Amino acid sequence: YDAKSIVDWNHNPVPSELDEVEPMAEAGVAAYKIYMVVDTGRDYPHPSGTGIHDHGHLLRMFEAIRPTGRPFMVHPHDQAIMDTIEQSHWDQGDRSPAAYAQTLATHNGLIWDSAIAVLLQMAEATDTKLHIVHMQTEGSIELVRRARERGVKVSCEVNHWALFLSRWADIEKLGPYALSYWVPDHHREAVWEALNDGTINMLSSDHAPHTREEKEVGWEDCWACHTGTPGIQEQYPLLLDESMGGRIPLTRVAEVVAEEPATEFRLAEKGFLKPGFDADIVIFDPNDQTRHSSDSVLSKCGWTPYDGRVTRGRIHRTLVRGRDVYVDGRVVGEPGWGRLARPSN
Repeated sequence: YDAKSIVDWNHNPVPSELDEVEPMAEAGVAAYKIYMVVDTGRDYPHPSGTGIHDHGHLLRMFEAIRPTGRPFMVHPHDQAIMDTIEQSHWDQGDRSPAAYAQTLATHNGLIWDSAIAVLLQMAEATDTKLHIVHMQTEGSIELVRRARERGVKVSCEVNHWALFLSRWADIEKLGPYALSYWVPDHHREAVWEALNDGTINMLSSDHAPHTREEKEVGWEDCWACHTGTPGIQEQYPLLLDESMGGRIPLTRVAEVVAEEPATEFRLAEKGFLKPGFDADIVIFDPNDQTRHSSDSVLSKCGWTPYDGRVTRGRIHRTLVRGRDVYVDGRVVGEPGWGRLARPSN
């Protein structure tokens, strides 16, 4: 990464064995990542060895991570419930994007809420810092609020698709290109409220730049296609557009994309514009506008689910440690300028 990257970076590796935890901390990782999901009919994005849905193994991982002081980042998922619900669709010969979306949203978010309840109990029992990804249900939000009241060390994030790409109309139009996560309206409103009031700490891209070929198979069998969707180029303009419309204060936007991620993952020189911190700056013109198009995508996948959307304002420049890396639609950064952003002790 040091030789290729134009931006500063870190990683959240997957420790498949307990004895891998400490060496990863010594290497400078900011967090650890585990999925509570095992893919059915494909080997990506949750390949063998990255998923733990055995609660005993999961508990031992919490215990191993605690001494490092790093957050344990977990993709919550109740695999047993998922297996049961998806089988009912398969028995009817239905592997469509709609069936996939309905499975994940079954019983008002039960697949997510039941897993998050377990994770919070384990975090509390082991006194380990937990970071929950993919927040998307009202029930999960309430579980996090109650846990914090008890003193549980927990942070959480929401992804762009839950805010901007999860209506049923998106599923019908885009199918596998929309990731096929359906967030019903009452859940989405709860997510926005939680992002505003601080229950949800940050916005994360969950950037997954799969090719069109990898996505197209999902129209017939959404369980066979690669899940995930690109969005790292669009998520900040989309959030700024919502801020200009009054949905979220601009000060809170800065917190959820910069200040809170840097604080939660202990990136001591990141996240703030003040003396002693890196000059990581986005220059934004609120009087312009941005028309999102697959033709202007900088990621190698060459497409965006937000094709055709117009947002208020335009990002003109991005600086990393005071140096331009992006100017008016062009990547101008030099490979090798980026470096590992190590967490503080």
